[in-house]
Amino acid sequence: MKYLFINSATANLVVAIINNGKIAYIYDNNDGNDTSSKMMPVLDEAFKKSELKPKDIDKIFVVTGPGSFTGIRVGLTVAKVMAYSLNIPIIPISSLEVMVSGNGGTALINARRGYVFAGSYDGNLNSLYPDSYVLMNDHLLKPYVSYDSFDFETIKPNIDILKVVKKHENDKDVNPHLIKPNYLKLTEAEEKLNNDRVS
Repeated sequence: MKYLFINSATANLVVAIINNGKIAYIYDNNDGNDTSSKMMPVLDEAFKKSELKPKDIDKIFVVTGPGSFTGIRVGLTVAKVMAYSLNIPIIPISSLEVMVSGNGGTALINARRGYVFAGSYDGNLNSLYPDSYVLMNDHLLKPYVSYDSFDFETIKPNIDILKVVKKHENDKDVNPHLIKPNYLKLTEAEEKLNNDRVS
């Protein structure tokens, strides 16, 4: 089986092609806010280097969030167009699960203003603390995070793409038209609109 994996939910763009249980190609690089211009060249390189064509892909695994609103939209749009036009099954994946897929644990993404996107998983990637948008010091989150040692700048994700794909390869695929970003919160524009309506 040949799979395409796309994660553009954070500054670290990851595109991988898995061929019969082995990584045939991987791009894993911090591109900052340059995901939109990098995505297509990286995909082109992925297919050339793995000597495959898009129509050869049996399933697409795409990270739907939480994370960067723009990044999520870029990766999800590419995945949805490929899935629809080539009739390829598409499977949504949590960015937080991917971040700790190496050995389980708690993933935190800085959501600003004292909030985080948080999720905790065991070594088999079973959810222990559901993906949430919460205050960093939320009492329900405290058992899962060592605040004394936590620093967004130094904590690096421990990613095992093959483990994530293996866990989800038998998930029921989603209609490309129905798959949606998992932002976990309203965009700033939506929040402002809601506040304007209330006031």
